[in-house]
Amino acid sequence: MTQTRTRLSVDERRAQLLKLGKDLFGDKTYDDLSIDEIARAAGISKGLLYHYFPSKREFYVETIRAAAEELMVLTTPAEDVASGDRLRVSLTGYINYVDENALAYATLLRSGVGADAEVSRIVEASRLAFVNRLLTGLQLDEPDPALRATLRGWVGFVEGASLDWIDHRDFDRDTLLNLLVTALTAVVAAAHAPRG
Repeated sequence: MTQTRTRLSVDERRAQLLKLGKDLFGDKTYDDLSIDEIARAAGISKGLLYHYFPSKREFYVETIRAAAEELMVLTTPAEDVASGDRLRVSLTGYINYVDENALAYATLLRSGVGADAEVSRIVEASRLAFVNRLLTGLQLDEPDPALRATLRGWVGFVEGASLDWIDHRDFDRDTLLNLLVTALTAVVAAAHAPRG
């Protein structure tokens, strides 16, 4: 019996390749992964891969962009989630993503960001989107610059704590979640403390 190949649309094939890219770059660094390996894993020729992505760098950058978009979707609470639960729901989505993509997450934050300016812009845009989401959640008309800076620092704390958690796995995800929520409460309080 012969197997018929399903012809995918350009968008479907591109999405399939980007999903594969997330898996491949999760197992190997950018430098350790060749274009031949990518094409072989995709079951296509290098020429066809180049049809979708003009270079390995372009494939990598678009993989990072797709992963960042996926993370934003996974951390967006449903409309019917009560305002008091939105942070925990969002952070649970974040922790789940980190857990399921541990190697890719660690590789990106430890080496991939500084190596490529475009990747760095994608990661920074995601960080700023999280800060803006927090500011919106706090329902402030005119956010204090100190609060904005504090929230930006907290996003860095989330990344650092998540990296430590996937490195050691010596406490559970609920402990991580509670640590992140408690830290946010503390930094928001510190940003609102009287200055002088």
